[in-house]
Amino acid sequence: MAISQQELGRRIRTAREACRMTQEDASGQVGLSRPSYVQIENGNRSVSSLELDRLAYMFGRDIREFLAESFQEQDALAALFRAQPEVAGQPEVMEKLRQCMALGRELTRLERFVGLDQGLEVVASYGFPPPRNRWEAIEQAERMATLERRRLGLANAPLPDLAGVLENQGVRTGLVDLPDDVSGLTLHDQNLGFFVVANRQHHHLRRRFSFAHEYAHVLNDRDRFGLISKTSERSDLFEVRANAFAAAMLLPTEGVHQFISGLGKGRPSRASVEIFDEVGSLNAEGRPEPGTQAIQLYDVVQLAHHFGVSCLAALYRLRNLRLISEKEFERLKGFDQAGKSRKLSEFLGIPVPDHAGLRNEFKRRFLGLALEAYRREEITRGKLRELAAMMECPEGDLDSLMEEASLACPEDAG
Repeated sequence: MAISQQELGRRIRTAREACRMTQEDASGQVGLSRPSYVQIENGNRSVSSLELDRLAYMFGRDIREFLAESFQEQDALAALFRAQPEVAGQPEVMEKLRQCMALGRELTRLERFVGLDQGLEVVASYGFPPPRNRWEAIEQAERMATLERRRLGLANAPLPDLAGVLENQGVRTGLVDLPDDVSGLTLHDQNLGFFVVANRQHHHLRRRFSFAHEYAHVLNDRDRFGLISKTSERSDLFEVRANAFAAAMLLPTEGVHQFISGLGKGRPSRASVEIFDEVGSLNAEGRPEPGTQAIQLYDVVQLAHHFGVSCLAALYRLRNLRLISEKEFERLKGFDQAGKSRKLSEFLGIPVPDHAGLRNEFKRRFLGLALEAYRREEITRGKLRELAAMMECPEGDLDSLMEEASLACPEDAG
């Protein structure tokens, strides 16, 4: 049943207010005067399909939501703006959020076109309560990482590609250019499921840590619907828990101990054992040679490479596991900041990934599904071009690729 003009206006107003936008902000975004826009919200002026499409994008919604029989008044962006109202005053972040929602919707649609609807609740959920202090946040994070590693059958092995781990559980991932203060974000929408984004501008190892950080929000903070991870808010207890989870997930306690032990280090300075033979007991003590247990920067470099983290992340983990002292931590951190870790990596033959050429799993999946949907005639060539443009692909590249893949369809006028 078609909704009335008045109901459509009410829905537009509700969506705008949920995004903490003024009527003047909204009218400017769609190229209307404020009086004309007010008339739309009041139900006194019809809205064209183009205007409604622009409004839907601006509010992070699907245009079809406004025309459906029922209307969800709160969505992921609305929840995010409610929790972090200052975001509404950051146009750059707002635009990136809109892009994320648009990409997520298109990916969901493409999956349905090719019969790969993943479902929205595949990923596990843990019911840890909000932490009351930092210590509790860290304890919860360690426990959650242990449980999740066990669930995934990872034991103490290094984690594979984090984006791949999330994707395999139905969590959509992406790399998006975000402000430097924002490492990533997590959105949870009833229609899109989970969508996790890392900052494409950051180093690939930091992005890996960011995906692990957002993983924690997916596992335990889904009731918050939308979360932006910002460096300026790192003291927030939910962020403390997510950071501690990322460290424990990427560098499992037993895995780190085993690796360091494999280097012949990490043993206590003095060890004793008591032997009982049903009559009495005998004590034996042993200690390693002085200085042989001291962890060096080349050990840290190998540990970091093995688990796919930065040397700094490895150092913090070693300190927190009491494998190095505060004094040793500061000394090794100074060496790392001076660039010595990089030189040691080169000496040890550790390959350096090409930062610019690293795989963007989201882009590959998105465009692959778009090509398949086009081949099945679920979308037009015009729609395919639109989707390719969303991925910043030059139109000429798309045309030549389609020719080479025998996907060109001259009769398609779309």
